[in-house]
Amino acid sequence: MENDHVNVFRNFEHEGWQKAASQYDSGFGAVTSQAVGPLLNAAGARSGIRLLDVACGPGYVAVAAARLGCSVVGIDFSSEMITLAREMTQHVDPRLEFHEGDAEDLNFPGGSFDAVVMNFGMLHLGMPDRAIAEAFRVLRPGGRFAFTVWDAPPKTAGFEIVLGAVRSHGNMNVPLPEGPPFFRFSDAAESARSLKAAGFENIKVDVVPQVWKLKAGAELFLTMCRAAVRTAALLKMQTTDALAKIESEISGRAEGFRKQDGIELPMPAILTSGEKPM
Repeated sequence: MENDHVNVFRNFEHEGWQKAASQYDSGFGAVTSQAVGPLLNAAGARSGIRLLDVACGPGYVAVAAARLGCSVVGIDFSSEMITLAREMTQHVDPRLEFHEGDAEDLNFPGGSFDAVVMNFGMLHLGMPDRAIAEAFRVLRPGGRFAFTVWDAPPKTAGFEIVLGAVRSHGNMNVPLPEGPPFFRFSDAAESARSLKAAGFENIKVDVVPQVWKLKAGAELFLTMCRAAVRTAALLKMQTTDALAKIESEISGRAEGFRKQDGIELPMPAILTSGEKPM
């Protein structure tokens, strides 16, 4: 029965990202790319190492790692994301490899990589602990694994605004596929515990400050509808009247973060990393 739930959730996420891939770069790209530098630093990325970018999306991390001199392989379960990554990175380094792949069942021998990274991918997995175990398996002794997730609301203003608007005007209990808690790894203690359980040591958990810059409050609603999966589904399952009220509140509250050059929403990330023992 548990596997049934996992498969339903995985199919939900996969279908969602197949549809949202083309909108991701213009939607979340400018904010999630802010964590790339700290993520690679936490993983010990440097010239000459072999690095696996899991849930690579459009290839932001892969490109940055290649520029550091890493030999990079990127995988994602969405064929649309892999196509996008290839298109967006071919001018940077034609040797970059991108393949469809499963974070929870990596198609690589044990000890294949010096570093494994995942930028905001953990949120979309049905069995994140299995993905952590797989990262541990494919790492060489002494290699590091690092991943990022969103910090929890209210620190992440975008999610605080959107979820608050749904609570005020809509229904949070719409019938979505059952998945792991979205903000599970926003808890530093839980992130550290999970890596320790998989065998990692020298574990570190840090906060990466990020700011999501928007031209208008309406962009927040549109991005959550077009370039997300779970949040998009939550919004789309509201009644027409409720959704109109939700959209209005989201736009209005986002405008409250307006500064001289536009809207600036705090959207910090939680960065967790650990080392495979020698």
